[in-house]
Amino acid sequence: MIFPLLNPQDRSASIPNAPPISRQLQGAFLVLGWCLLMVVASAKASQPDTFEATDVFGLEYANDPQISTDGKTVAYVRISMDIMSDKAHRAIWQVDVDGKNHQPLVGGPGQHSSPRWSPSGDRLAYLSKVDGKTQLLVRWLATGSTITLTTLAEAPSEISWAPNGEWIAFIRTVTDPAQQLAAMPVKPKGATWAEPAIVIDQMTYRRDGAGYLPRGSKQLFVIPAEGGTARQLTSTDYPMNKGIAWTQDSLAILFSGNHRNDHEYQPQQSDLFKVSLLKKDLQPITQQNGAEFSPAISPDGRLLAYLASEDERQGYNPNQLVIMNLESGDSRSLTTDFDRSVDDAQWSTDNKTLWIQYDDQGTTRLASISLQGERRQANTLLGGTSIGRPYTSGTFSLSGKDTVVATVGSDQKPADLVAIQSNKPPLSLTDLNRDVLGHKVLASTQRVIWPSSHDGKLIEGWVMKPPHFDPAVKYPLILEIHGGPHTAYGPNFSTEAQLYAAAGYVVLYANPRGSTSYGEAFANSIDLAYPGYDYDDLMAGVDALLKQGYIDPQQLFVTGGSGGGVLTAWIVGKTNRFKAAAVAKPVINWASFVLTADLNYYFATTWFDAPPWENIQSYWERSPLSLVGNVATPTLLLTGDLDYRTPISETEQYYQALKHRGIDTLMVRIPGASHSIYKRPSNLIAKVNHILAWFERYR
Repeated sequence: MIFPLLNPQDRSASIPNAPPISRQLQGAFLVLGWCLLMVVASAKASQPDTFEATDVFGLEYANDPQISTDGKTVAYVRISMDIMSDKAHRAIWQVDVDGKNHQPLVGGPGQHSSPRWSPSGDRLAYLSKVDGKTQLLVRWLATGSTITLTTLAEAPSEISWAPNGEWIAFIRTVTDPAQQLAAMPVKPKGATWAEPAIVIDQMTYRRDGAGYLPRGSKQLFVIPAEGGTARQLTSTDYPMNKGIAWTQDSLAILFSGNHRNDHEYQPQQSDLFKVSLLKKDLQPITQQNGAEFSPAISPDGRLLAYLASEDERQGYNPNQLVIMNLESGDSRSLTTDFDRSVDDAQWSTDNKTLWIQYDDQGTTRLASISLQGERRQANTLLGGTSIGRPYTSGTFSLSGKDTVVATVGSDQKPADLVAIQSNKPPLSLTDLNRDVLGHKVLASTQRVIWPSSHDGKLIEGWVMKPPHFDPAVKYPLILEIHGGPHTAYGPNFSTEAQLYAAAGYVVLYANPRGSTSYGEAFANSIDLAYPGYDYDDLMAGVDALLKQGYIDPQQLFVTGGSGGGVLTAWIVGKTNRFKAAAVAKPVINWASFVLTADLNYYFATTWFDAPPWENIQSYWERSPLSLVGNVATPTLLLTGDLDYRTPISETEQYYQALKHRGIDTLMVRIPGASHSIYKRPSNLIAKVNHILAWFERYR
């Protein structure tokens, strides 16, 4: 046992000729050392072993894995939280598919993302954002030499190598001159005038997270992979959809866009087009009702796979996987009998199989699917790339016929990389959070199912009990409600739910009707009715949990964000059973929402069957504001002041209404935050801490 010296600089005890230390002084040293050890041990024992707010800054997760051409190495984006800049930091790392040689590839200042291997595997293209500008770079793996291909004012995205390795395609916004209406007189020399007026003529003139949009549209470009001048292949003033794909001869590119003259009035439309590198002429590939996007050409160049959704007047239109013969133009869906929405599809090298990603009953899954539509579901569940709340998420990469690397998380940790191969157990390639979570006692999820009190429809949910749960204790309950409403929760890691549980609450979250991953009928059961019967689904879940005996019925709390904010406000207008509520980024008045939200025309034409001025009653009867006269529950309101998805004017309406009625309320505005409050770690912590502080007032 080693005891600390009173003075670290005093080395006399090791000097041979120094006078001996007395027994009394030796005893004093022993007592002092023992006391210091007890202080250290006591401090360690008092350190919390549960998840804390500051642990958010220690979290990391993997995203966007890309397997090299030879199938041996994975490049991926490693996302960590920078406590000094209060931002998520993105770096590119690599690891072999056997879990060895885990090392950084591209790091340093800035944000580095979208790694894409060259066809020969000797180079890696990626995007780097430094000093506010995003550019396209290429790195030679053998030497580490790197060149910056672009010097653009607007950020490139969706980078894609040509099969011959000579070109890289990308998409970027090309801006048009600002719209002008009235001329101003010439100002005197040296005069300081106000900023010029901004004239807006777009239907969608601002977007959540991006702010007010410049005039212009996204265009397709190619640039030589070894450096040179980028060449613009498209010039039409039409919006582009997701995905680009090269033809096998590297002479043309397929992309998705809405080329209808009234495209602003058809937000759910897009078709596939082919553009030649030499002639730059456009050839339509699909002309169907709805959206076709995410094209992928088979390795032999004969078949085209793409995702397609119908343009029906309903809230939710799932994606089908469609195959087209490029020679004949014949197409057919491979998933007509599969009542799930396909989110991604990638070809295997045998040209006979694709791997698809989809959500199923609150989880994200992978399956291989043959050209005859036969599916084989993998056992591995994806997730962990959405760490704020427990939403379904995940990405994967395919190499060869059946080597898959995917992001896999759990209720105990965010996403790591896992390799999946036929006839082999899944192999974990990374363990990114062992340092911050390995010594913590976390809340785990327990799946529960109950019938809705409205019609008996089965509703799935998950319960998180506080760490060190004691079944003899009566705990307070937080009902946490997801947004969307066409999204899904699942048994995934959630910083917010973990913090609620660590504060001593049982947390219940669920997928009421309208949630995705349960089929088209379940998702559209709220069409022209939301948020109505979701109330019955959720209250039945609370009642079912109360029967378990460990919930204090006098200590019920409710919160949710976005669509969950809608439902929280709706709930307190229908019942007084909750001690307090926290309404985050809600819609309060549907009529004002569909005329102020960033995707205003989409919401007005898909979630309703007429604009507000034609049928105001249909908007009002579904608005939580219509029930504000019933509210007696103390209600907190919380929204980012730059939220353009559910504008803060919705929050302000409800706050003023509650104030008029004398209801205990507070409005919390998160400065500079968009709808995605979680994007800055401190804002995520602020959201949770304000909600917990509000609930503690009434607990």
